[in-house]
Formats: sequence, structure tokens, C-alpha cells
Amino acid sequence: MKNSSNFVKKTLQLFIILLVGFLGGVVGTWAFSHSQKSPSTVNSNQKTTTVSTSYKNSNSTTKAVDKVKDAVVSVITYSESNSDAVFDNNNSNNENDQIASEGSGVIYKKDKNYAYLVTNTHVINGAKKVDIRLADGNKVPGEIIGSDTYSDISVVRIPADKVKNVAEFGDSSKLTVGETAIAIGSPLGSDYANTVTQGIVSSLSRNVSSKSEDGQTIATQAIQTDAAINPGNSGGPLVNIQGQVIGITSSKIANTNNGSTAIEGMGFAIPSNDVVNIIEQLEKNGKVTRPALGIQMLNLSNLSSDSVAKLKLPENVKNGVVVRSTQSGMPADGKLEKYDVITKIDDTEISSVSDIQSALYKHTLNEEIKVTYYRDGKEQTTTIKLTKSSADLSSN
Repeated sequence: MKNSSNFVKKTLQLFIILLVGFLGGVVGTWAFSHSQKSPSTVNSNQKTTTVSTSYKNSNSTTKAVDKVKDAVVSVITYSESNSDAVFDNNNSNNENDQIASEGSGVIYKKDKNYAYLVTNTHVINGAKKVDIRLADGNKVPGEIIGSDTYSDISVVRIPADKVKNVAEFGDSSKLTVGETAIAIGSPLGSDYANTVTQGIVSSLSRNVSSKSEDGQTIATQAIQTDAAINPGNSGGPLVNIQGQVIGITSSKIANTNNGSTAIEGMGFAIPSNDVVNIIEQLEKNGKVTRPALGIQMLNLSNLSSDSVAKLKLPENVKNGVVVRSTQSGMPADGKLEKYDVITKIDDTEISSVSDIQSALYKHTLNEEIKVTYYRDGKEQTTTIKLTKSSADLSSN
């Protein structure tokens, strides 16, 4: 009996424990469910609080852009109005002129009543009228002071009263591959004025060829960058991290480097040191006068191995420029011959057509240069007096 009583007692205790646990669970579930208010109740009784955190996201790039952005402009050119104009053409300054093209530019100087900006020649070439859209949206008339087709650089003058800032040129000879490069301009026109893209200096002294209006081959030693440069950016500045202009971008030389195909992440700019030299001449004379040899030429590196063998060059001569022909009456006439290979001008090694142009453009008319070349496999030198300019070159 005693054992039976103990069994009943233990069974009763277990039952009570289970019952208490069950009731506790039910009560807990009920309490939890009723402690939660519906979303509609929360929304009706609580106010939504928005926390605003004030901060200034400033870095080296934003500081560089701030320094130069007010000097960057859009260049808008107009052609003759057409016969379908809405208004009569009695006023020579009418609003019927058609927009011919849009590009970019950068103001580099303010002198009393006028300010001066640089842009690309192909942007303003053939324009009847030029308007300049300033960074604040104001439009002012532009006057073309000078243009240089060979470098694709032009200078435009505008009234200075609304100009707030001018840009500063940096020293492009001190650039290093990999440093920051910032392009500012109006890609696809003034609707996208002051667009900023950032990249790096991808390479220096890239030999980039294009054609001038008179058909001459023009070679530029350009800055290569992966900062996006699109049509409309032409003439705008390429800027370093100090906010200095290190080059003037050109979609023209970007698009002519490999036929007519623009390559993603591969843009070019005319080095600032070249730009400064050119704009000084354009301001003074309205044009750039360059000495010329009067030769048609091509890079030795572009010849096939069979063609190189016919030149009978020593094995150590790997670079140079081959004379294809000479123009009668020009400085090289009677000094150089077809198939001569130019390897040096003065003390400058020559590897490409652009090297020759760079060496020539360091001189002025009537100065003399020493040319080192190979003829029939033998090294020779000659002195040539630069009596003619690029204006005397034949387009044939």
C-alpha cells in the first residue's frame, strides 16, 4: 500500500507540473500577442522622425574642381540662318542663326575690359558667330582672336564684366603616368555644361595624327587619359589634382588616332606647355608661323621588314623618319632625297614625324638646323636654313 501511495503521489506531482507548464505557455502566448500593437496603431499614434546629418564631402578632387570650374565655358557656334527662319533677317544679330556646333573652353586671362579663353579650332572653324556660355549660365558674344589648325588651338575674346574666375596653367613637362586627371566640359552640348569626369594620366607624348583642312598630316605629342572625353568636351581643360590646367582636350585627335573609331577609356589632350606657346602667338599675331622643311615623310617603324631591308640601314638603327619626297623650292630641296632616313635634328633623337615637328617648332624662320640622316646605309649630316614656313607647303 505504501508503494502504491507513493506512485500515485509522484504521478499527481508530474501531472501538476505539466499542467502548470501548459497554462504558463498559454498565458505567455496571450500576453505576447496582446502586447503587440498593429502597424496601423503605431502609425496613427507615433510620429516619423527624420534625422538629418550635416557633413561636407570634400576631397582633393572636389577642391581641384572648385578651383577651376567657374573658368570653364561652353562654346556655341552659329551658321547662316536658313530660308525657313521664323523671323525676318533684317537684323544682322538676329536669333535665326542655326547652332552649328557646341564645344568647351577655359578662360585663362582677364585683362581690363576683356577676358581670353582657349578652345579647339575645329569647334569654332567656319562659324558665322560665336557665343560663350559662362559657368553661371550667362551668355556673352565671343570674338575669335586667332586660330591654328595644326595644333587645333584657338583663342576667343569676350567681355570681362561677368567673368568671375580664370584658370591657371600647370607645367605639362612635370606630369607623371598614373597621376589624377580631371576633364571638365560640355559633353553633347551646353545642356550638360560643367560635367566632370575623373581618371588618370595613362601615358605621355603619345604620337597622335590628324588631318588639317589643307590635307597636311599633323602629328601631336598628346597626353593620354582614361577620363571620359566625348564630343562637346573638345576645347575644355584637363586638370591636375592642384586644379591647374595640364592640357586642352580634343575629341578630334581622339577620334582620328585609329581611323574614325573612338575607343572607350582612351582620350587625348594637347599638353599645356604647347598650348601656352601657341596662345601667346595667337594673341600677338592671330596666327602661328612655323618653319617647314618641305618633305613628305613616314615613320620607319611603320615599314615592313622587307621595306626596311631595302634601306640598307645598320642593324643598330631601329627608329627614324623616312623621306618619301621633297617639295621643290623648300629648304630640304637639294639637301635631302627620297629614302633618306632622318635620325636626329640638332641633338634631338628622331623616332617619329611628331618628333620632327617638335624639333622644328623650337626654331623660328631663318634659323639653321643640323640634320643627321642615313643614305644608302651611310650616316651623313647636313645644315638646312629654315627659310620657309608651313604656309608655303603644297597640299599635293
